[in-house]
Amino acid sequence: MPPLRIGVNALYLIPGEVGGTEIYLHSLLHALAAVDRDNHYVVFTNRETGAGLVPDQKNFTVEQQPVHARFRPARILWEQTGLPLRVAARGLDVLWNPGFTAPLLCGCPQVTVFHDMQHKRHPEHFRWFDLPFWRLLLYWSAHLSTQLIAVSAATRDDLLRYYRLPAEVVWSGVDSHFFEIRRSPRNYLLAVSTLHPHKNLDGLLRAFAQFHKTRPEFRLVIAGLRGFQTRELEQVCLSLGLEAAVEFTGWISREKLYELYAGAFAFVYPTTFEGFGLPLLEALAAGLPAACSRIEPLAGLAGGAALLFEPANDAAILEAMTTLATAADLRARLSAAGPPRAAQFSWEATARATLQVLEQAARQTI
Repeated sequence: MPPLRIGVNALYLIPGEVGGTEIYLHSLLHALAAVDRDNHYVVFTNRETGAGLVPDQKNFTVEQQPVHARFRPARILWEQTGLPLRVAARGLDVLWNPGFTAPLLCGCPQVTVFHDMQHKRHPEHFRWFDLPFWRLLLYWSAHLSTQLIAVSAATRDDLLRYYRLPAEVVWSGVDSHFFEIRRSPRNYLLAVSTLHPHKNLDGLLRAFAQFHKTRPEFRLVIAGLRGFQTRELEQVCLSLGLEAAVEFTGWISREKLYELYAGAFAFVYPTTFEGFGLPLLEALAAGLPAACSRIEPLAGLAGGAALLFEPANDAAILEAMTTLATAADLRARLSAAGPPRAAQFSWEATARATLQVLEQAARQTI
C-alpha cells in the first residue's frame, strides 16, 4: 500500500487545560514519529496549541486553523465546517480524531478515540449547559466514524452498552522517563488528579483528616488541573482544619510532576470512575507504593502491583493509607512490582496499534 495521508484533528487541545488527553496526544504523536517515517501526517491545530506538540520530522506538517479552542462554540463550529474543507483540500486518506469528537460530514474515513463514556455513566458530573453538546456530538461522532478506538476494555464495554458499537482496544502507554526517576521519599502522600467530582478527592480529604490525627508528620499533595470541584474541595479542606497539611498544586509542568513522584512516600488514587488511569500507571513505573480504587480499568492496570480499596468507603481509604504508612514489607513489595507491570504499557505499542487501525480504515476506500 502506498504511503497514507493521515489527518490529525487536534482542534480540542488547550495546553494545560484538558488533562490526560493532552498527554495522550503529545506522547502518541511522538511515538508515531519514532515508528513511522513513511506515512505523512497533517496535524490541524488551534491558535492556543503550544510548541512541541508536533514532531519535528519531515513527514509531519502543522496546519494551524483560525480558531481559539477556549471558545468552545467556535471550535465546534470550525470542526464541523472549516475542518472538512481543509481535509478535502489536502486529499487525506483518513482523519484521526483523538479527542472524542469528529466532523459529522467528512470526505474520507474517520477513526475516533473514546477515552471514556462518563457523559453516559455519570451525567450528574457535567454542567447542565455542557451535557447536551456532549450527548449529541459524541453520539454522532461515534456512529459516523469508520472505526472507533477505546483506550481500555472498560471503555470498549461502555461503547457497546450505550451505543451498541464495537471498538478496537488500544491501551495508552506510559512516559519512559518515569522508569528513570530516582526516588528520595519524603513524608507526603501524592494524588495526581484533576479536581473534578468523580475523582472522589473529597473522600480522600475526609480519610486523610483521620489519618493525619495519628500521623501528623504526613502531608497530602494533590497535583492536577483546577477543575469543577476546586472551590468545594478548598472549603472541605478548611472545614477539616487541613489547610496547612494539604497542597493543591494546580496544573504543573512535567518536570515538576517528575519531582513530585520522586519525593512521594506513597501514591493514592481514590477515583470513582476512569476511562484509563494514566496517573496510576505513572506511579507504578516510578516505583511508588500505590493504593487505588477497586474499579475497572484500574484493578486491571494494577495487576496486583497496587493495594486496592472501595472508593465509596472513607474508612477503606483510611485503612489503605495507614497500611502504606506502616507496612514496610508491603511497601517494598509494591515498589518492586510496579515498574515491571507498567513496562507492559508502552507508547510505542500504542503507536503501532493505532497506526494499524488507521490503515484498516483507510483501506476501505483505497
